[in-house]
Amino acid sequence: MKERIFGFILVTSLIPVALLGYLVITWVGFFGTTQRARAGARALDHFVNASVFDGYAWESISSHAWRERHRWWARLIIRLTDTVQLNHCQRANKREQPIVDLALQKGLDKQTIF
Repeated sequence: MKERIFGFILVTSLIPVALLGYLVITWVGFFGTTQRARAGARALDHFVNASVFDGYAWESISSHAWRERHRWWARLIIRLTDTVQLNHCQRANKREQPIVDLALQKGLDKQTIF
């Protein structure tokens, strides 16, 4: 219960900062360096994967979709990304799967506080 309360307080305090981060990513995407915009978009991708799709924080939505390609939402994402880049999700998973395996081996998916 302590972890849930602490998590709620932490996430609630981060929401304004996350919204600011989104605005900065948008601004940088138009007027800043490509590298900075890409890093921000990647971080947002990982955040959405972990919070919305119940994936790992160190994995993109595309890689997660390829791992879970038997599920309806994953098939939809694969179909959408294939319109932009053929086999995007499969490539993302091939690139990120060693990172996922290492993180799981090191126990990074385990509880870290309390």
